[in-house]
Amino acid sequence: MSDNTEFLPFARPSISEEAIADVVTCLRSGWLVTGPKVQKFEEDLKNYLHCPYAHTLTSATAGLFYAVEALGIQAGDEVITTPMTFAATANSIAKQGAKPVFVDVEPGTYNMDVNRIEDVLTSKTKAIMPVHFSGLPVDLDPLYALAKKHNLRVIEDAAHAIGAEYKGKKIGSFGDIQIFSFYANKTMTTGEGGCLTCADENLAKTISLYRFHGIDRPAWNRFGKNGSHEYEIVFPGYKANMMDIQAALGIHQLKDLDSFIEKRQKLVTRYYEKLGDWSELKLPESPTYSHKHGWHLFAVQLLENKAGLNRDQFMAAMKEENIGTALHYKAVHLFPYYQNTFHYKRGDFPHAEAISDRIVSLPLFPTMTEADQDRVIKAMGRVLKRV
Repeated sequence: MSDNTEFLPFARPSISEEAIADVVTCLRSGWLVTGPKVQKFEEDLKNYLHCPYAHTLTSATAGLFYAVEALGIQAGDEVITTPMTFAATANSIAKQGAKPVFVDVEPGTYNMDVNRIEDVLTSKTKAIMPVHFSGLPVDLDPLYALAKKHNLRVIEDAAHAIGAEYKGKKIGSFGDIQIFSFYANKTMTTGEGGCLTCADENLAKTISLYRFHGIDRPAWNRFGKNGSHEYEIVFPGYKANMMDIQAALGIHQLKDLDSFIEKRQKLVTRYYEKLGDWSELKLPESPTYSHKHGWHLFAVQLLENKAGLNRDQFMAAMKEENIGTALHYKAVHLFPYYQNTFHYKRGDFPHAEAISDRIVSLPLFPTMTEADQDRVIKAMGRVLKRV
């Protein structure tokens, strides 16, 4: 066991003193919920992402659910997606009574294999929901070409991909619909929170109504000095509006986002240098198309036959070394609900299953030092009996 008694987590948010001060100012202002800070944060997001519409939400999950519903996807419909993702992706489809139709992933990148999509298209297919795994953009040109050919909508689960780029363009600056996450362990954070971007004015209006009860104007436009107490319920909506407290943090996080990604990239480059010849590991691969990786995660695969222990044993041993790791993710089709409801089974998606059984996320965050990283690598060496 490590002599170092301080636990090193797999993720840690980087929050500046300026951000903390702005959150405190927000608290002292007496305006805590959706207000001017949210409005500014959304403007900043639109400017950063080069998109016409950006709606903040309580979570990326809410964005996924609302996007599926707003597109009119319902019972009997099908949405093509990947099994190698967090369950919220598929849950947003299943909750509408539609069927998530999985396609296997690329074994090197963990992303949806776009070449497999056409094989599962049917007359019931209404949308494609790719996931930019760990911040690596899916190959979007052929995906969107296919969507256009078959008149399908595209909902990009970009929960990991804020700041990522595909062929020189930011994810969110083009395409159909994108949903980003600002959860505590993401590349930038508002604690909880997310954002939906799109270029469709009617969809943007619908999402705006969904997130606050179907009311046609936000509270801060009604309760201010010049506001009107009158409002209309256009249709029964939900409650998923971001608070000004969160937006105050998000404004500063967005300013620092590019530097966060740059620091993550340097650490990732060093992981590749230090771990590249370890036979016990399979490191994630890069696609040939031009891209900028968001590096929300650095997720390797542990090869049990070489390592002498399985992934779960490795994670437990690393915890004994006071090093945090994480599991991202168990393939969705292996969960009981998806097996019982849609009759998926082990063997359906062999690449996703192999990754699911072996994947482990190593520590990666902007304030992580090279000394921290060396500590992780030395602990891995001890666990794998390399030293």
